[in-house]
Amino acid sequence: MEARSTRVALAVWTGLVILFLWFPLALIMVYAFNRSNVQSWPIPGFTGHWFSVAWHSQDVRDAVWLSVRVALVATGVALVLGSMAAFGVARFSFFGRDAVSFILVLPIALPGIVTGMALNSFFIAGHISVSMWTIVIGHATFCVVIVYNNALARLRRSSPSLIEASRDLGADGLQTFRFVVWPILSTALVAGGLLAFALSFDEVVVTYFTAGAQNTLPLLILGYIRQGQELPIVNVIAFAMIVVTIIPVALAQRLMRDTGVLRVGAKEA
Repeated sequence: MEARSTRVALAVWTGLVILFLWFPLALIMVYAFNRSNVQSWPIPGFTGHWFSVAWHSQDVRDAVWLSVRVALVATGVALVLGSMAAFGVARFSFFGRDAVSFILVLPIALPGIVTGMALNSFFIAGHISVSMWTIVIGHATFCVVIVYNNALARLRRSSPSLIEASRDLGADGLQTFRFVVWPILSTALVAGGLLAFALSFDEVVVTYFTAGAQNTLPLLILGYIRQGQELPIVNVIAFAMIVVTIIPVALAQRLMRDTGVLRVGAKEA
C-alpha cells in the first residue's frame, strides 16, 4: 500500500511540475491563434491570420534567416572543437587535464550577460566590427560545451581496449576512427549538435552584445515587446520557436539513449 501511495504521490507531483513548466508555453501558443490583437481571456475567437502576417513580414524573414545561419555555423564550430577537446581529455593523461576540462565547461555556467559583456569588450578592444561572425563566436562559447560534454561522456563509457584492438589488428588511424570510434561517438555528436542548434537558435543575452544592429528572432521579439507593438506577431514567433526548439531537443534525448557500439554488442550478446 505504501509503495502504491508513493507512486501515486510521485505521479501527481510530476504532473504538477510539468503543468508549472508547460502551462505558460501552452498559453502563448494558444494566443498565437487569437483573433484579437489584444491579449485577453477568454479568447474571443481563433484565426490563423497572424501566421500569414508574420510570414510576409520582411523583418521576420530576415531575422529567421540570420538565426538559422548563426545556429548552423555555431553548431558546426562546436562539433569540431568540442569533439576534438573531448578526444584530448578522454584519451590522454597530461598535467592540468582537470583544469582544462573546467575551463571548457565554465562558459555554460557563467551568466549570459557576463559572457556577452566580455565578448563585447574584446571586440571593441580589437576593433572588430559586429557581424554575423561575432554572433557565431558568442554562440560557439556555449555550444562547444554542449558537444564537449556529450562526446566526453560517451568516450568515457566506451572501452579503450576497442581502439587498442583495432591498432593491434593493423588498422591505421583513419580506419580506427571509421569502424570503431565513429560508431561509438556518432549519436552523441548528433545529439550534441541538435542541442547546440536549439540553444543557439533562441539565445538572446549573448546575441544582444554581439549582434549590433542585426536582428535575430529573439532580438526581434525583444524589440517588439519594448515598443509594445506587434504582440500578435510576437505570439506567432514564440509559437514557432517553441516548436523548432522542441524537435531537436526531443531527437537529442532519444539519441542520447543510444550508446553506439556498446549497444550493438549487448544486442549481439
